[in-house]
Amino acid sequence: MKKAVIITAQNFQDEEFTYPYYRLLEEGFSVEVATPDKAVVYGKYGVPARPTMDTKDLKAVDYDLVVLPGGFEAPDRLRIRKEVLSFVKEMYDMKKLVAAICHGPWICISAGIMKGKKATGYISIADDIRNAGAVYLEEKVVIDGNLITAPHYKNNGDFMKAVIKFLNEK
Repeated sequence: MKKAVIITAQNFQDEEFTYPYYRLLEEGFSVEVATPDKAVVYGKYGVPARPTMDTKDLKAVDYDLVVLPGGFEAPDRLRIRKEVLSFVKEMYDMKKLVAAICHGPWICISAGIMKGKKATGYISIADDIRNAGAVYLEEKVVIDGNLITAPHYKNNGDFMKAVIKFLNEK
């Protein structure tokens, strides 16, 4: 069974958490939810993310995929947490899938994995992506090796099709 973890924090974009969560379950994945201090956090519209683990307990060896939802506040809260950044970098370095949507690529930037990559994200972080040494593309989904990015929850379908295809081909 493939194992995924979704890392989020307070004020995530509800659609970018719930859609990947249920799509992965539908595909038969084991899905963990990690939050700082294993706190229940809420999306911008009140959807709860009930954690199964603390971000401090993340170990890359345990997962095939990490999903980083957006909503500008949640990724901003996570990108200052050393354990999240080291986990994302280790997942990337181990050639495991890192999937980020909307403002989620901020975490990838802070983890130092964007240089030389092609990526997308919410338009307001296009300069951040470029300044991290990546090529920003205005596309529905961008796949560059084991990094998959998408700009907005309206792209959830394309984003998750790419994620599932990547993992099923591995």
